[in-house]
Amino acid sequence: MASYDLIIIGTGPGGYVCAIRAAQLGMKVAVVEKWPTFGGTCLNVGCIPSKALLQASERYEEVTHMLPKMGIGVGKPKLDLPTMMKFKTDGVDGNVKGVGFLFKKNKIEPYEGTGRILAGGKVEVKGNDGKTQVLETKNIVIATGSDVTKLKGVEIDEKRIVSSTGALTLDKVPEKMLVIGAGVIGLELGSVWRRLGAQVTVVEFLDRILPGMDGEVAKSFQRIQEKQGVEFKLGAKVTGVDTSGKKLKASIEPAAGGAAETIEADVVLVAIGRVPYTEGLGLKEAGVELDPRGRVQTDGHFQTNVKGIYAIGDVIDGPMLAHKAEDEGIAVAEILAGQAGHTNYDVIPGVVYTFPEVASVGKTEEELKQAGVAYTSGKFPFTANARTKVNQTTDGFVKILADAKTDRVLGVHIIGAEAGEMIHEAAVLMEFGGSAEDLARTCHAHPTRSEAVKEAALAVGKRAIHM
Repeated sequence: MASYDLIIIGTGPGGYVCAIRAAQLGMKVAVVEKWPTFGGTCLNVGCIPSKALLQASERYEEVTHMLPKMGIGVGKPKLDLPTMMKFKTDGVDGNVKGVGFLFKKNKIEPYEGTGRILAGGKVEVKGNDGKTQVLETKNIVIATGSDVTKLKGVEIDEKRIVSSTGALTLDKVPEKMLVIGAGVIGLELGSVWRRLGAQVTVVEFLDRILPGMDGEVAKSFQRIQEKQGVEFKLGAKVTGVDTSGKKLKASIEPAAGGAAETIEADVVLVAIGRVPYTEGLGLKEAGVELDPRGRVQTDGHFQTNVKGIYAIGDVIDGPMLAHKAEDEGIAVAEILAGQAGHTNYDVIPGVVYTFPEVASVGKTEEELKQAGVAYTSGKFPFTANARTKVNQTTDGFVKILADAKTDRVLGVHIIGAEAGEMIHEAAVLMEFGGSAEDLARTCHAHPTRSEAVKEAALAVGKRAIHM
């Protein structure tokens, strides 16, 4: 029977990063993966392929709308969707092979198949060839990630009614696309197909888009999306989709109740969230406790109620983000090695990779108000930033929230081109407990979009220069 210091079930961002860090720290590590490729949802059917299509569709739209303004005439672009999909697939392939290379480099042993915990220290692997073997280990990390949340009355077939997975592999641009859910995934993938020519309508149960993000940011971003041609139906729910005809017919009712309406679509994208994936892991039999939402319960050091069994990533509490899982993977590996592994949940950036991007880190205004924290805020619009003015990408703003007494930065929210890259100076500042004054006094290169961050910090003290 093969024996290890650590076995990790799942090789998504949390699992594979945990494996590499544990191997660096001298542990004998094995990973169990049921898919034929490493990298989990993120690398195979999530973050990575969606970014390829976002990039490609942005360039497609740029040719039509932006290049002529710059004096570059190339005519009407021709969409070659199969080649665009190959561009996406090649990018995914490079990433997943990279994980395989890192496993070899760090002497991590992979097992292809489905993992099931028999007890603390024992993992059964049922291979994709049907053969079963039992592995022994000192510790187990559950890193099985999450699955698509199903919507009652709407059956996903990944052809006409799709999840994020199917929305990444459509073989033609739908004339009309209905997106159920105005969260990150729905808005990102909806924007891909809108740019390529689809008419996109987004239905959201709540009365706002981007639940959990700063309210002012969400309202402003909705206006930008509407200007780009996306239609929103907020405070509404999809109760069913009739698939009998050539066109799909979705029944939509007000969330508060009332008369239903029907919307026709060629493709319906169900993007109402994700749920922890624990099926078939044997957690109940092993005595591992779940919370009421089906997440694996852990203590402050990622350990479950069963000694030697740990969990990280989407399968536990916290934001379902790849980088959160990565941080937890490193932290748990370091804890197992006797070090002080730690994840700072107050400084985990979130990004919506639309155009423009939306990025945030720390607290929203709503959270600060609810907690009764006195705060000051500074805001600077990209319409007043030299780089964005000359590039004609002026949508959006930077908002900084600071503690009214100490000036410590508590939250930063950005809508704008490359906001996802810009958010990290705020994250670094917050990791070091920095103040708005620290940021305001830091010299920023001119002309850059990042100057808007400095100006927003100056605005906290009511002394922005360019507005």
